[in-house]
Amino acid sequence: MLAIEIKGLTKSFGDFKAISDVNLEVNKGEVFGFIGPNGSGKSTTIRTLLGLLKESSGEMFIQGQDVKIYGDTLRAKIGYLPSEVNYYEEMDSRELLTYSAGFYDNVDLSKIDTLAEFLELDLNKKITDLSFGNKKKCAIIQCLLHSPEILILDEPTSGLDPLMQNRFFELLDAENKKGATIFFSSHILSEIQRMCERAAVIKEGKIITVETIQTLLEKQLKRVELVFKTTPISIDYIAGVDKVKQKDNRLTFQYTGEVNTLLNWISSFDLFDAVLKEPNLESIFMNYYER
Repeated sequence: MLAIEIKGLTKSFGDFKAISDVNLEVNKGEVFGFIGPNGSGKSTTIRTLLGLLKESSGEMFIQGQDVKIYGDTLRAKIGYLPSEVNYYEEMDSRELLTYSAGFYDNVDLSKIDTLAEFLELDLNKKITDLSFGNKKKCAIIQCLLHSPEILILDEPTSGLDPLMQNRFFELLDAENKKGATIFFSSHILSEIQRMCERAAVIKEGKIITVETIQTLLEKQLKRVELVFKTTPISIDYIAGVDKVKQKDNRLTFQYTGEVNTLLNWISSFDLFDAVLKEPNLESIFMNYYER
């Protein structure tokens, strides 16, 4: 069963199309990445999927049920973490979380203390006195309290220091091992690479590719450095070589294509050293955006 299915989703604000013909499928139990810079349409897609915005056209299904018909029931199964949170400022964290838990059935309130201790959140401080990072911790606890079947996370680590980011990822790993589906939207590509099995890249409101992270890494450019034993006079380059720089007997370039073709070509030279660097997700992302 698909946990999330989006078909031809479009959302317009007047004449401006924030997202256009978005199609996505997220498998049950998957950790799925949603990649794009600020303003690319990630949050609009999420808010429309959740029913917080009214779609202009398209269909959305969660666990096979139409969001437009069964939205109230489906939202009870979802833990949503927005990029920014706004709370009743005169409440303290414990009051807020206890109040939030009341919207769901059979919530174990002891989880508030357990998660707060793990994330180092002072439950007795009023919301108005919390830093942005501590408000984000409160939001993390809130979205996990009812043991949701699907977690939808929009820029979830903003405001968290590196230690808390690692603890947050530990929580996500634990939820995923229990069967939760995770939809992870971010512009921090190292997080997507760390957490996700597949990812969609969105640009200007349109999906431009959906791939496994491994496939994205394998099919994209590699950075190559060759050190010749003697300075070459001329070189016949193979297809896929780009951004060549040569200084004396050292040659660097980028390569896109089959690695065996590259290795066969490199083996024809008399070399002192050769280095192939795997791309990171950031270089892949920029490659898509520069096309």
